[in-house]
Amino acid sequence: MVDPVQRFKRIGVVGAGNMGSMMTFAFAELGLDVSVWDVKRQNVDQLLRFAKDAKECKGKIEGFYNIDEFTKSLEGKGERKLFIFSITHGHPADSVLSMIKHDLKAGDIILDGGNENYRRTERRQKELEPLGVSWIGMGVSGGYQSARRGPSLSPGGDKKALDIVMPFLELYAAKDRRTGLPCVTYVGPGGAGHFVKMVHNGIEGGMLSTTCEAWSLLHNGLGLSYDEIGDIFEAWNKSGELKETYLIQIGSEICRTKKTPRGDKNGEGASEADGYVLDDVLDKVVQDDDDTEGTPFWTVMDTAARHIAAPTVACGHFLRVASGNREERIKVAEKLRIPPPKRIEGIKDKAAFIETLRRAVFCSFLASFCQGLELIARASADEGWHINLGKCIQIWRAGCIIQAEYIADMLQPVLSSGQPIRNMKFIDQVSAELNRHYEHLKEIVIRGAESDQYLPAMSASLEYIKYCSGTMLPTKFMEAQMDFFGAHAYDKPGVPGEDPGKVHKGAHHYEWRPA
Repeated sequence: MVDPVQRFKRIGVVGAGNMGSMMTFAFAELGLDVSVWDVKRQNVDQLLRFAKDAKECKGKIEGFYNIDEFTKSLEGKGERKLFIFSITHGHPADSVLSMIKHDLKAGDIILDGGNENYRRTERRQKELEPLGVSWIGMGVSGGYQSARRGPSLSPGGDKKALDIVMPFLELYAAKDRRTGLPCVTYVGPGGAGHFVKMVHNGIEGGMLSTTCEAWSLLHNGLGLSYDEIGDIFEAWNKSGELKETYLIQIGSEICRTKKTPRGDKNGEGASEADGYVLDDVLDKVVQDDDDTEGTPFWTVMDTAARHIAAPTVACGHFLRVASGNREERIKVAEKLRIPPPKRIEGIKDKAAFIETLRRAVFCSFLASFCQGLELIARASADEGWHINLGKCIQIWRAGCIIQAEYIADMLQPVLSSGQPIRNMKFIDQVSAELNRHYEHLKEIVIRGAESDQYLPAMSASLEYIKYCSGTMLPTKFMEAQMDFFGAHAYDKPGVPGEDPGKVHKGAHHYEWRPA
């Protein structure tokens, strides 16, 4: 086998922000020479300053301010030019592509490591096809820490090009701690790789919301200190259904992180007095409102377009959207005067309540996974991508924000079996786990509602489990009303061919009121 480092020898990194910089150091540590370009000169300067102190780099790091010189630095080094883009989705990637296109040659490979819309990925693939250049849409998960030490990768596009670059990606990717397998796979053709990363981020949104809701319940509902919550999260992460769950693990670290006189390397969190860095963090997530993050929004839109019920994912996103404009929230708060979260009364056994919350969090996490995987399964069938869901679970086992060992252990064997599964709740263990934890989730939502806690994702998960398994839905009355004003028609209960029947317009219309 050809040494993947020697095959390329040099890689061109477009973008010297947090992700691009960490990728640069990772590639140099693997032995590749790295050329770096960024539209902002100061980003390149900062990376080069850090590179002087990087002791582990085997390869050479060079920064460029002229993009033509950057592109030419890759000529004649390996078998072909290899680029990785780590820049904002949309116009920035199109702009850079237009600037380097005249220097591209047949066989060159561009890995787009940004959170890009899969349809744009497919457009660029078609644009470069006549040149013989391969554009690979590659999801990169795990944040900037994993970008340095090994991320989860979901590449999709031309299979032949990916076969060439896959040994390098396997070298770079995170490794499953139990099997040693790299957390990267060929996802599928076209935009499949970016689609899977998009959905990954949607699942992540549901899990993030669930986690912050649990933190708020513990802090505002039970009155626990940050350190106490850190201990609880650490215990949750050690065993049981939440073992080795990345968001729970970093949650324990966040709760315990105290301010110091010097702060971090940029001086953030500096204080001579005691205190927690978490107290410096305002309650607003702006990435969705300012359009720097598109994947959660695209996931929500795609679930609607492909007829997949995904309320945990959607409500997690809408919490973020509402949080972004704090100025508006302050004005609305003055008008609505809704009570803030208060202590939960009447808890006689605090440990038992915390255990109930743990189970509710797991149930909501599992609901988020179900929704995301069902979207991937539906899109794979619609687009003809033939995505192996078991391999999706494999690449999410390490270097990944939605890493959740218990859920992965439950899902991977079934999803790797080759049998087509569109509805994750058809899996016996999944349905059994949702059933087993349903009452715990319901209790948390009830107690949370009584004490005015914020529970968008967990309450949405509760309703999702109810109505996705319900056979007495109130939509009976909705169907009648739609038939009344729109002659939408309906099927009848107990009639063969109609109940359950196919998903199509009903066979009957009643003239409720003469037109």
